[in-house]
Amino acid sequence: MSRRPPAHGPAADPAPVLITTTEQLVPLCERLRQEPFVTVDTEFMRERTYWPELCVVQLGGSQDTAVVDALAPGLDLAPLGALLADEEVVKVFHACRQDVEIFLLRFGRTPQPMFDTQVAAMVAGFGDQASYDSLARALAGAQIDKAHRFSDWAARPLSPAQITYAAGDVTHLRRIYVALRERLAKEGRLDWVAEEMAALMDPATYGTDPDSAWERLRPRTNNRRFLGTLQAIAAWREREAQRVNIPRQRLLRDESLLEVAATAPSDAAALSRARGVTEGFARGKSGASLLQAIEEARALPDEALPEAPRERSGASPSPALVALLKVLLAAKAEEHQVAPRLLASSDDLDRLATEAPPELPALQGWRRLVFGADALALRGGELALGVEGRRVRLIRPEGGRPAPGRRRGGSAKAAAEAPAGAVATPSLATD
Repeated sequence: MSRRPPAHGPAADPAPVLITTTEQLVPLCERLRQEPFVTVDTEFMRERTYWPELCVVQLGGSQDTAVVDALAPGLDLAPLGALLADEEVVKVFHACRQDVEIFLLRFGRTPQPMFDTQVAAMVAGFGDQASYDSLARALAGAQIDKAHRFSDWAARPLSPAQITYAAGDVTHLRRIYVALRERLAKEGRLDWVAEEMAALMDPATYGTDPDSAWERLRPRTNNRRFLGTLQAIAAWREREAQRVNIPRQRLLRDESLLEVAATAPSDAAALSRARGVTEGFARGKSGASLLQAIEEARALPDEALPEAPRERSGASPSPALVALLKVLLAAKAEEHQVAPRLLASSDDLDRLATEAPPELPALQGWRRLVFGADALALRGGELALGVEGRRVRLIRPEGGRPAPGRRRGGSAKAAAEAPAGAVATPSLATD
């Protein structure tokens, strides 16, 4: 199947078209499946529901800009599902997690292959969580009108202003994608982005396990009976919120859940005395099923109760060593023009300072080549840090000189394998 090459140059964007029927959607998706890439965005509502309500899908091609009314009566979105599943067409998003979750729920699979311009921008040196607005200004020369960012996208009919705003989310995205891809290809970093996309395309990334929902509450207790009750009712809340399709916090807030776990009421009257629990809720269908979950937890034998969350083993990390790792992280991010947050988090640095060696993304793939290998060497006393002019450099102890500076881009492997020498302990040195 032939693919039209990506559009370049300052050609005007196609005028946006509102799609409300299957008869309009079918030929649109057939045309877009001839493209090497298509830009995608969604507008949805989630304030009052557990599951996101898909309202609008925006699609951009070299000759098409479409705003698909996902709430239009009788509209069959199957052609859209086929487009998203077509592995010959790259689906380009910005900050794609919620969009992908929606499509996974709707079509049973994630779009593949994908390219997320927010992730790519972090790899390309645009900082942590580069916004669509900032990338549109920097790479597409566009100013985003934010007036309709908080529109009620479920209200109908869609206004012309809403349609224009929604279309802008995929027209500017085309130029952003082309610019980022060319930049990353020149610097040999497309493989780095591909590693990140593999995780975002994995359906497991978006899974929720009701039986582990209690862990998000971070209970500070070793009382396994309390933890067993909390596990049971947190799982109940997750399933019940899904069943009635309301946000979990609207069903029962975290503080109420913790109090119910602590008091383990056995009847509606006792349940209604918990903070944030109304008598109507306690005596209704949801209250009855919550009491049933508490009763089942009360019957659990001791060996079936969950273990208390384990504290990190070993001594607390040395503040000095963590500080050194932070300096190394900042230096590596500056050297390679990569967002520090993409390389390692604060928790990663704490674990690097205490565990030998921990299982971390920072020690896998391209992150290990750029940062992780040197972080382990620094922790093991095989590297030192120094200052050359206004920049931090790795020190080769034999000569007391910084390791040769490396230009931005190039091979991550070569960067990781540059000689670092050996010293007795990690240190900060000044030439």
